[in-house]
Amino acid sequence: MKISRVEFNNRRKDFVVTLGERSLHFPYSKASPPPGSRNPVIRAYIDPELGSEAFTYVLADRGEGTIHMDHVLEYNEDPHFMWELFVHKLTVEVKKRLKESDVPKREIVRRLRTSPSQLYRLLDEDRASKSLHQIFAILHTLDCDIDLVIKKGRKREVIEWAAQQPVR
Repeated sequence: MKISRVEFNNRRKDFVVTLGERSLHFPYSKASPPPGSRNPVIRAYIDPELGSEAFTYVLADRGEGTIHMDHVLEYNEDPHFMWELFVHKLTVEVKKRLKESDVPKREIVRRLRTSPSQLYRLLDEDRASKSLHQIFAILHTLDCDIDLVIKKGRKREVIEWAAQQPVR
C-alpha cells in the first residue's frame, strides 16, 4: 500500500498520513529527529525513492527525518498489519528452531505430507498468507510445546505465543 498524501500540523504536533481512503495520525514524539516548538516541521513529502511507502519531513534547522508507513500502521495498531507482524515473528521463530534442530527438512516434509517447495513457502518471512495449522505442525515436528497466551492490555487484547522445547 502506498502513501497517497501526507500533511503536518505543528499545533497538534502530528502528521496525518493518507493510505488509500484511510487517514492515520502519527505524533511528532515518535519521529526521529523529533520536531518541536523550537524546531517545527516546515515541509513533508511522499518519498518517491522509497516507493511512496514512506514520507520525509524537513525541520526548520534543515534536519530531515523519514517515516515508513509500517511505523504509522504499527503505531495505529492496524489489524491487518498486526496480523502480518505476528505471522512474521512466528516464522522467524520457526526458522530459528529449525536451525537448532537435528530434524532434517526432508523429514519435516514427509511428516507434514507436503512438498519441499511448500515448506520453503511456509518458511518465507515475507509471506503473510500461511496456514497457522502448518506452522504449528512444523513446531510440533521439531518437538516444541506451543502455548498461546491472551492478556488484557491497556487499550487492546494482546496475543503472545511461546514455543518451548521440552527439557531433556
